[in-house]
Amino acid sequence: MSTIPPTIVVCPNCGRKNRVPAAAHGTPRCSNCHRPLPWIVEGNDTTFAEVADQATIPVLVDLWAPWCGPCRSVSPVLESLAREFAGRVKLVKVNVDESPAIAQRFQARGIPLLLVLSGGAAVSEHVGAAPEQVLRPWLEKALEVASTRRAAQPS
Repeated sequence: MSTIPPTIVVCPNCGRKNRVPAAAHGTPRCSNCHRPLPWIVEGNDTTFAEVADQATIPVLVDLWAPWCGPCRSVSPVLESLAREFAGRVKLVKVNVDESPAIAQRFQARGIPLLLVLSGGAAVSEHVGAAPEQVLRPWLEKALEVASTRRAAQPS
Protein backbone atom coordinates (compact mmCIF):
# COMPACT_ATOMS: atom_id res chain seq x y z
CA MET A 1 0.00 0.00 0.00
CA SER A 2 1.36 3.37 -1.01
CA THR A 3 2.02 6.11 1.52
CA ILE A 4 1.69 8.71 -1.25
CA PRO A 5 -1.68 10.47 -0.90
CA PRO A 6 -4.20 9.97 -3.72
CA THR A 7 -5.38 12.83 -5.92
CA ILE A 8 -8.97 13.70 -6.72
CA VAL A 9 -9.74 13.42 -10.44
CA VAL A 10 -13.00 14.48 -12.03
CA CYS A 11 -14.10 11.98 -14.66
CA PRO A 12 -14.09 13.71 -18.06
CA ASN A 13 -16.99 11.47 -19.15
CA CYS A 14 -19.53 11.72 -16.30
CA GLY A 15 -18.14 14.39 -13.95
CA ARG A 16 -17.83 12.09 -10.92
CA LYS A 17 -14.99 12.83 -8.48
CA ASN A 18 -12.66 9.86 -7.95
CA ARG A 19 -9.68 9.19 -5.68
CA VAL A 20 -6.77 8.14 -7.84
CA PRO A 21 -3.76 6.56 -6.13
CA ALA A 22 -0.27 7.66 -7.17
CA ALA A 23 0.72 4.00 -7.54
CA ALA A 24 -1.48 0.98 -8.22
CA HIS A 25 -1.71 -2.15 -10.35
CA GLY A 26 -3.68 -1.63 -13.52
CA THR A 27 -5.17 1.75 -14.40
CA PRO A 28 -7.61 4.02 -12.56
CA ARG A 29 -11.22 3.90 -13.69
CA CYS A 30 -14.21 6.02 -12.78
CA SER A 31 -16.24 4.55 -9.94
CA ASN A 32 -19.43 5.59 -11.71
CA CYS A 33 -19.06 5.04 -15.48
CA HIS A 34 -15.94 2.82 -15.34
CA ARG A 35 -14.13 4.72 -18.11
CA PRO A 36 -10.34 5.13 -17.77
CA LEU A 37 -9.26 8.21 -15.83
CA PRO A 38 -6.28 10.42 -16.61
CA TRP A 39 -3.38 9.43 -14.36
CA ILE A 40 -1.20 12.43 -13.57
CA VAL A 41 1.12 12.31 -10.56
CA GLU A 42 4.22 13.97 -9.21
CA GLY A 43 7.32 11.90 -8.65
CA ASN A 44 10.59 12.58 -6.86
CA ASP A 45 13.79 10.82 -5.84
CA THR A 46 11.93 9.00 -3.05
CA THR A 47 8.73 8.00 -4.88
CA PHE A 48 9.86 7.52 -8.48
CA ALA A 49 10.40 3.76 -8.24
CA GLU A 50 6.90 3.29 -6.86
CA VAL A 51 5.01 5.66 -9.18
CA ALA A 52 6.98 5.16 -12.42
CA ASP A 53 9.33 2.17 -12.47
CA GLN A 54 6.71 -0.22 -11.10
CA ALA A 55 3.81 1.07 -13.21
CA THR A 56 1.95 -1.57 -15.18
CA ILE A 57 1.33 0.77 -18.14
CA PRO A 58 3.79 2.98 -20.05
CA VAL A 59 4.84 6.13 -18.21
CA LEU A 60 5.34 9.54 -19.77
CA VAL A 61 7.94 11.27 -17.59
CA ASP A 62 8.23 15.06 -17.66
CA LEU A 63 11.53 16.28 -16.20
CA TRP A 64 10.96 19.99 -15.61
CA ALA A 65 11.81 22.96 -13.36
CA PRO A 66 9.60 25.84 -12.17
CA TRP A 67 12.00 28.50 -13.56
CA CYS A 68 11.96 26.95 -17.07
CA GLY A 69 9.60 28.77 -19.46
CA PRO A 70 9.50 25.98 -22.07
CA CYS A 71 8.72 23.50 -19.26
CA ARG A 72 5.74 25.59 -18.19
CA SER A 73 4.53 25.91 -21.80
CA VAL A 74 4.65 22.17 -22.52
CA SER A 75 2.96 21.12 -19.26
CA PRO A 76 -0.65 21.78 -20.43
CA VAL A 77 0.07 19.85 -23.64
CA LEU A 78 1.29 16.84 -21.65
CA GLU A 79 -1.73 16.98 -19.34
CA SER A 80 -4.03 17.12 -22.38
CA LEU A 81 -2.29 14.07 -23.86
CA ALA A 82 -2.57 12.25 -20.52
CA ARG A 83 -6.33 12.88 -20.58
CA GLU A 84 -6.61 11.78 -24.22
CA PHE A 85 -4.55 8.61 -23.63
CA ALA A 86 -6.23 7.77 -20.29
CA GLY A 87 -5.84 4.08 -19.56
CA ARG A 88 -2.86 3.81 -21.92
CA VAL A 89 -0.30 6.12 -20.28
CA LYS A 90 0.55 7.57 -16.88
CA LEU A 91 2.08 11.06 -16.67
CA VAL A 92 4.71 11.48 -13.96
CA LYS A 93 6.03 15.02 -13.47
CA VAL A 94 9.46 15.35 -11.81
CA ASN A 95 10.89 18.69 -10.67
CA VAL A 96 14.62 18.26 -11.38
CA ASP A 97 15.58 20.92 -8.82
CA GLU A 98 14.01 18.80 -6.08
CA SER A 99 14.98 15.41 -7.56
CA PRO A 100 18.61 15.48 -8.70
CA ALA A 101 18.97 11.69 -8.60
CA ILE A 102 16.22 11.22 -11.21
CA ALA A 103 17.73 13.97 -13.38
CA GLN A 104 21.11 12.24 -13.12
CA ARG A 105 19.64 8.79 -13.81
CA PHE A 106 18.26 10.00 -17.15
CA GLN A 107 21.28 12.24 -17.86
CA ALA A 108 19.08 15.32 -18.19
CA ARG A 109 21.30 17.90 -19.88
CA GLY A 110 18.36 19.99 -21.05
CA ILE A 111 14.77 20.42 -19.92
CA PRO A 112 12.05 19.77 -20.49
CA LEU A 113 13.16 16.20 -21.02
CA LEU A 114 10.29 13.88 -21.89
CA LEU A 115 10.70 10.12 -21.65
CA VAL A 116 8.41 7.17 -22.16
CA LEU A 117 9.23 4.29 -19.82
CA SER A 118 8.13 0.71 -20.10
CA GLY A 119 8.96 -1.51 -17.15
CA GLY A 120 11.22 1.24 -15.81
CA ALA A 121 13.34 1.44 -18.97
CA ALA A 122 13.28 4.35 -21.40
CA VAL A 123 11.88 3.44 -24.83
CA SER A 124 11.75 6.98 -26.21
CA GLU A 125 13.06 10.46 -25.40
CA HIS A 126 12.25 14.00 -26.50
CA VAL A 127 14.24 17.05 -25.41
CA GLY A 128 12.65 20.50 -25.43
CA ALA A 129 9.19 21.92 -25.65
CA ALA A 130 7.07 21.15 -28.70
CA PRO A 131 3.47 21.71 -29.75
CA GLU A 132 0.82 19.04 -29.44
CA GLN A 133 0.98 18.19 -33.16
CA VAL A 134 4.62 17.14 -32.63
CA LEU A 135 4.25 15.44 -29.24
CA ARG A 136 1.14 13.39 -30.10
CA PRO A 137 2.78 11.33 -32.90
CA TRP A 138 5.95 11.00 -30.80
CA LEU A 139 3.89 9.62 -27.89
CA GLU A 140 1.86 7.30 -30.16
CA LYS A 141 5.04 5.82 -31.64
CA ALA A 142 6.59 5.43 -28.16
CA LEU A 143 3.46 3.64 -26.93
CA GLU A 144 3.69 1.25 -29.89
CA VAL A 145 7.33 0.52 -29.03
CA ALA A 146 6.39 0.01 -25.36
CA SER A 147 3.53 -2.31 -26.34
CA THR A 148 5.79 -4.36 -28.63
CA ARG A 149 8.42 -4.55 -25.92
CA ARG A 150 5.92 -5.75 -23.28
CA ALA A 151 4.51 -8.35 -25.68
CA ALA A 152 8.02 -9.70 -26.30
CA GLN A 153 8.82 -10.08 -22.58
CA PRO A 154 8.21 -13.51 -21.08
CA SER A 155 5.32 -13.71 -18.62
